[in-house]
Amino acid sequence: MFTGIIEEVGEVANITHHKHKRRVTITSSRLVRELKPGDSISVSGVCLTAVDIAKKGFSADLAQETWDRTSFSRIKPGSLVNLELPVRADGRLGGHIVQGHVDGIGSVRAFEKNTDADDYWLTIEIPAGLSRYAVLKGSICIEGISLTVAKLDGINVSVAIIPHTVRATNLQSLKNGDPVNLEMDVIAKYVEKMMSPGKSSNITIEKLVEQGF
Repeated sequence: MFTGIIEEVGEVANITHHKHKRRVTITSSRLVRELKPGDSISVSGVCLTAVDIAKKGFSADLAQETWDRTSFSRIKPGSLVNLELPVRADGRLGGHIVQGHVDGIGSVRAFEKNTDADDYWLTIEIPAGLSRYAVLKGSICIEGISLTVAKLDGINVSVAIIPHTVRATNLQSLKNGDPVNLEMDVIAKYVEKMMSPGKSSNITIEKLVEQGF
């Protein structure tokens, strides 16, 4: 499990292809010191398994499914990726619950500096099937980054980005039209399933409100 708080920005050093499998090699100066073969690591919001550890980076294998269903189809040598190690059981949950399981691919519509302040607005077009999980002031994970929904306009979601987040993530490298990995709030998906027709549940809207949802 991850929190969406990016610990390091890595760079894609190489991508090799072999039949229906790809291996990506990513440079890392800090997190690689804590990695060992078989460890999980979030790469731009995708939970991958480190299979080859070197002094200055690591490699991970990408199944065709991962390649097809994530923003990895746009990466190439030199691309920046967000890195996060799994949260420790005794650590702080600084962002929100992130599994590293991509729900869909969004598209950057705008990334603009706020003319009245020092922050930025990032607008992402999300797949229509995921829009029901986006709620005002709710959590959303974009490229592995835990962010808060600030505006909703149909299938367009806008989030406010502070300068620190720009400096500490790969957002600075994204362009309009670029695909981005999206993971919606897992709690919302569980609630939806429990309340779906035909499911026996004593959960009601009133009870959820009482519990602070």
